[in-house]
Amino acid sequence: MKTLMALWYGLFRNNPIFRLVLGLCPTLAVTTSLENAIGMGLASTFVLVCSNILVSALRKVIPAAVHIPCYIVIIATFVTATDLLMQAFLPALSESLGIFIPLIVVNCIILGRAEAFASRNGIIDSLADGIGSGVGFTMSLSLVAAVREIVGAGTLTVWGDLAFKNLNPGPITMAILPAGGFITLGILLALINRIGEWNARRHGAPPPLPISLDCRHCTMCPSGK
Repeated sequence: MKTLMALWYGLFRNNPIFRLVLGLCPTLAVTTSLENAIGMGLASTFVLVCSNILVSALRKVIPAAVHIPCYIVIIATFVTATDLLMQAFLPALSESLGIFIPLIVVNCIILGRAEAFASRNGIIDSLADGIGSGVGFTMSLSLVAAVREIVGAGTLTVWGDLAFKNLNPGPITMAILPAGGFITLGILLALINRIGEWNARRHGAPPPLPISLDCRHCTMCPSGK
């Protein structure tokens, strides 16, 4: 049951972008096309899953005084492997994503899950948490990218040569510019919050309160501390 909850929380309830509002740097930078978003999401998911598993396996061995540096070394190792593999097998995508692949090392989502969940739970639960958070991150990136690409370019580049064209007869170029990223994300956040309020009222529950950005109420930490 706990494993399924970890998966569910990462996908929906604690979605990194639309609920926790984390990882906004790559969200705004790489979502100019769906292909870039999928590539970044899958790379982040791989690093997240692998680092969660290793941190969980070593949680009783890593000294408490140096646990954060150890987590960063573990994450950096998998990021380096991901970066080299992408350069070898997906050079075009690697060039398109550029510096944002190495910057996965400092992605607060990955370090946050290692610190808040993997360091306190078993390997299976940590695996589920990594998959849930990674897939949730990928889905959110893909949604933002799909909206921006369709509105801004009238295309939808799924992967490589697989692309749909002429989806928008009057593309608005600003949607794929930096300002368009902020506007698109803001509109999607507002819509998702509105849907959450509507769904709560439909079930006779009070509207969900906004997640506090105060560390004392951080939903990434089950203990609330």
